[in-house]
Amino acid sequence: MADLSLLQDSQEDTDGYGYSSESDAIIIPSALDFVSQDEMLTPLGRLDKYINSENVFNRQMVARSILDTLRVISDDDSECVCVLERIERLADDSEPTVRAELMEQIPHIAIFCQENRPSIPFAFSKYLLPIVVRYLADQNNLVRKTSQAALLVLLEQELMDRGDVEGLVCPVLVDLTAPDSNDDVKTEAMAIICKMAPMVGKDITERLFLPRFCEMCCDCRMFHVRKVCAANFGDMCSVVGGEATEELLLPRFFQLCSDNVWGVRKACAECFMSVSSATSPEVRRSKLSSLFISLISDPSRWVRQAAFQSLGQFISTFARACSNAGQYFRDSSGESDWTHGTNTDGACGNSAETPSVSPQESCVSHNAGCEEQSCDDDDDDDVGEEGGGEQTAEVLSADDESECLPEETENPSTSPEPNLQDIPDHELFNSFHYWRMPIPELDLNLLEEDIPASTAPAAPTLDRKHLEELIENLEPHIDDPDVKAQVDVLTAALRATVLDSGIAGAFLEPWLSQSNPFNSQQPPDLLSASTQLSRYDEDSDASDSLNPEDEQKSRHQDVVPQALLDQYLSMTDPSRAQTVDMEIAKHCAYSLPGVALTLGRQNWHCLRDTYETLASDMQWKVRRTLAFSIHELALILGDHLTAADLVPVFNSFLKDLDEVRIGVLKHLYDFLKLLHQDTRRKYLYQLQEFLVTDNSRNWRFRSELAEQLVLLLELYSPQDVHDYLRPLAFCLCTDRVSSVRWTSYRLVSEIVRKLSTCSALLGNFLSELVDKFCHSSKWSGRQAFAFVCQLSIEEECLTLDQFSEHLLPPLLQLASDPVPNVRVLLAKTLRQTLLEREYFLNSANCHQEALEHTLVTLQTDVDKDVKYFASIHPGSNRLNEDAMSTTSSTY
Repeated sequence: MADLSLLQDSQEDTDGYGYSSESDAIIIPSALDFVSQDEMLTPLGRLDKYINSENVFNRQMVARSILDTLRVISDDDSECVCVLERIERLADDSEPTVRAELMEQIPHIAIFCQENRPSIPFAFSKYLLPIVVRYLADQNNLVRKTSQAALLVLLEQELMDRGDVEGLVCPVLVDLTAPDSNDDVKTEAMAIICKMAPMVGKDITERLFLPRFCEMCCDCRMFHVRKVCAANFGDMCSVVGGEATEELLLPRFFQLCSDNVWGVRKACAECFMSVSSATSPEVRRSKLSSLFISLISDPSRWVRQAAFQSLGQFISTFARACSNAGQYFRDSSGESDWTHGTNTDGACGNSAETPSVSPQESCVSHNAGCEEQSCDDDDDDDVGEEGGGEQTAEVLSADDESECLPEETENPSTSPEPNLQDIPDHELFNSFHYWRMPIPELDLNLLEEDIPASTAPAAPTLDRKHLEELIENLEPHIDDPDVKAQVDVLTAALRATVLDSGIAGAFLEPWLSQSNPFNSQQPPDLLSASTQLSRYDEDSDASDSLNPEDEQKSRHQDVVPQALLDQYLSMTDPSRAQTVDMEIAKHCAYSLPGVALTLGRQNWHCLRDTYETLASDMQWKVRRTLAFSIHELALILGDHLTAADLVPVFNSFLKDLDEVRIGVLKHLYDFLKLLHQDTRRKYLYQLQEFLVTDNSRNWRFRSELAEQLVLLLELYSPQDVHDYLRPLAFCLCTDRVSSVRWTSYRLVSEIVRKLSTCSALLGNFLSELVDKFCHSSKWSGRQAFAFVCQLSIEEECLTLDQFSEHLLPPLLQLASDPVPNVRVLLAKTLRQTLLEREYFLNSANCHQEALEHTLVTLQTDVDKDVKYFASIHPGSNRLNEDAMSTTSSTY
C-alpha cells in the first residue's frame, strides 16, 4: 500500500495503473483509496493538490470545480480570496485547454462573486478581469476565442465597471489593432471592438474606438480587417450618430463599397440599411442612392445578390416619420374599416389614429408595429399639412351633409368666402371648418363647346394631381346626382390632361378663386391611391387613351429616387433570376410590405403590377411569402384598394397549395376584419374548404383553423355563426388528433357565448350538442361533452339558468356511463366547477337534489379514480394538468 501511495502521489501513470517493483503483476488501486485521501483534505487542500498535478485532466477538473469550491467556502471571505488567488496560478498554466476551460468558468465565477460576495468588491477587478484581458492576446486561438466570448458576456451582464472598461479593456483592444500586430489578433480585436461599441455607448466609442475603426477601414494589407469593418459598419454608425457618420464614416464607407475584394463590397451591401438609417434624408437621397445603384450593378454576382436582398430594406429608410398619418380607424355600426385622415363620407363615428408602423420593421419582419410615432420632423415640409386631419374630433353626420351640399340654383360666384381671421380660436379646428366648400354646379355641355384661347380664364390650369384630389373628395357623395355630374366633368377634365389639353382650367377656375380649407389641410400624399389610375375610368375606357409614355409616367413617384424603385420593380424580371439569384423574387415579395408602406397608398399604382406578378409566380415560396403578409398590406392600403387589388389575390391563395394556404389561414381574422361586412360575409361559404388539405396528416392546419374560427366569431352575427361556423366546429370536434379536438372544444364554448343572447339559436345549438356528444356512441364524444360543460361554466359562456335548463340534466346522466374516463371527468366537473357556485348550493335550487344524488353515486363508484375525484377536492386549479392528461391520454 505504501508503494501504491507513492505511485498515486507522483501520478506517473495518467490512467492510474502501475507496475510493482518486486514483480511484473499489475496493481490496480482501489477507488475507495482515492476517496478516503481526498476526504481528509480541506477544499483548499484539494485545490492545491490538483493545481500542482502533472496530469492535464486533473488541472482541467480544477478549472471546472472552482465555482463549486467557492460555494462550499462562501461563508469565509478569507478563504474566498485564497481561491481567487489560486485562479491566478491556474491562469498561468502552459496547457491551452486548461486556460480555455478556466475562461469558460470566469463569467459564472464573476456572477457568483457579485451576488454572494459583495464584501469583496475588488474580487472581479483584481483577480478575474486581468485574466480576461490578458487572454485576448493569447497565442492560442481557442483561448482567445473563449476570452472574447467571456468579455461579451461580462459586458451584457453589466458585471464590469465603466472605469474598468475604459481603463483596462479598451486600451488593450486598441493596441491589438495596431498596424504591427498579428494579423489574426488584429482581425479578432477589430471584431470585438465592433461588438462592444453598442454596449459601451457613444462617448467611449467616439473617443477610443472610432479613430482606430476609421484607420482599419483603410487597411491596405489585410482585407479581412476591412471585411470586419464593413460587416459591422451599420452598428458603428448607429452608435456614434448622424453627425459623426456623415463627417467621418461615410467617406470610409464609400471606399469600402469600391473595395477590390468582392467580400468587402458584399458586406457593405448587407449593412446598407443600417448605414442609411443613421444619415439625413438629404445624404440618403443624394449620395447613398447612387452608391447603392453601383452595388446593384457590381461585377460580382454575390455582391449583386446581397444588394438586391437589401434593396427593399434600403427603400424603407426613405419613409417619413408620419408615413401612416393619413390612416384612421373608424368603428361604425359594428364594422371596422380603414379610412383617410379627413373623413369625407359623412359617417359618424369615433376616429382614432392608427398606430404608426416602422417601414423597416415591416420590411424585415412583416410585422406592423404598435408604437405611436410623433410627427415633429422639421425636415419634412408636409408634416404640418399631414396633421391637418388629426385635429378633427368628429365628422359631419349624414344630416349635416345636406347642409353642405349646394342647391341647384346656387351661383358659385356668390358663395361667401369664410374669413378665418374672424373665427374664434376654439372654433378654428371643429369639424365644420374642415369640411369642403360648397361645390358649384357645372354645365356638362361645356365639354362639347370649343372655348377659344382668348376667353380662357387667367387662373392657372390644375394639373392631373389636383384633379385626382378633387375627384377623391367627391367620391363619398357619388350617390348624389349633382355630385355625380360634377365628378363626370372632373373625370373628363382629367382625361383631357392626359391628352395635353388645356381645357381643364376653364372648368375648374371657380374653385381656384375660392379659399378651400379642406384642400389646404389635406395634402395629396394622404389621398387614397384608388383614384389615381382606376377611379376615373370606371364608366369609360379612359385607359385606352394612355400611350406607353403616359403609362411609364404612372410609375413615377417622389418618395424614393426613381432609379431605386425601378431596380426594385425589375426584381420580378426572369432575367434577374438567371444573372443574380434564383430566389430574387422571394426577396422582392419579402420586402414588399415595407416598400408599400414607404411609398404610401397614394403610390400603390407603382407596385400593383409587381404584386400581381409575384402573386402568380411559379415558385410556391414566393406566393407563400405574400400570403403571410397580405393582411399587413391590407392594413397599409386601406379598404378600397384592398377590395380592388388584394381580395382577388387572397381568393387565389385560398385555392393554392397547403404551404401557401397556411399563410392566409394564420392571419385569416386579421385580413377579414379589414374588409367591408358584405365582402367579409362571402367568405363564410369558403371556410369549409380549409377542412380539405393536400395531406390529411397535416393536423396543424386544422388546429390553426379552429383557432382562427374562435377569433372570427366576433366578425359575424349570431345567425351566421349558427348557420356556417357551427357545422365546422362540430366537424373539428371529431378530428382524429386530440390537439385539434381540444382547441375545437374551446371553439364550441365560445359559440355558446356568441349565441347566448339569442334564446332560439342557443336552444337549437345546445340540443344538437347534446345529441351529437352526450348521446354519442363513442365514449370520447361523451367525455368531450363533459369538458365543454365544464369550460362553459368556468369561462361564463352562458348563464347558470341557461346551463341548468339545457345542459345539466344530460350531464348528470353520464354518472351511469360504462366508461370510467367519462365518469372521472364528470366527477371533476361536478366537484371542481359546479359545486363551487353558490347557485348550485342553494337549497331552493330545483337541481340541487339531483346534483347531490349524482355526486353520492360517483363517491361509491367501483373505479377508485372516480371515487377519489368525487369525494375530495384534489386541487384549486381549473382544468388542471391531471384532468387534461386523463382525457387526452385515453383518446
